[in-house]
Amino acid sequence: MNDQIFSLTPFGKDSTLPNLEVIGTIVRRDPFLLIQYTLLGAVDQVVLPASSEAPTRKANLWEQTCLEFFLSVRNSPSYWEFNLSPDGDWNIYRFDSYRQGIQEETAYEVLPFTTESEPDAFSLSLKLDLDDIIPVGRVLDVGISAVTQLQDGKITHWALTHPSTQADFHKRESFTIKL
Repeated sequence: MNDQIFSLTPFGKDSTLPNLEVIGTIVRRDPFLLIQYTLLGAVDQVVLPASSEAPTRKANLWEQTCLEFFLSVRNSPSYWEFNLSPDGDWNIYRFDSYRQGIQEETAYEVLPFTTESEPDAFSLSLKLDLDDIIPVGRVLDVGISAVTQLQDGKITHWALTHPSTQADFHKRESFTIKL
């Protein structure tokens, strides 16, 4: 059992960002991983697509508002990227190493998560059974990030940390949570 609270920071020193916070919690209770994101503040400045009646696996979700996390078994070069759109669409990619050998992870046919909207908050919660990809008891390195598309079309990148001169959520140095 390992509960972590997180707060994401925007990439760079962009003074035009609205008053927005991206916070949440991540909890591991084998074989489950529970993650909750909350956007607080000027949520009306963020493009949040309406919930889909039939969410599906989709590519390129990071080109719009997308909540993401990355999982890797400690000391392994391979990792998974999870993409969650506010409308319910999703995808999971598996990489052999840093940005190499990308393929859709087929262990999951659905990735059901819930969302909730209020005037100054949006939250997304996922309960994921890790048993399909990661054996129980393995130590995980986790990176958490978000892409927000603002109403003016600007894309912003949020992460636990930004170890590069460019926004790059795949850098292992940004997988700072240990579960």
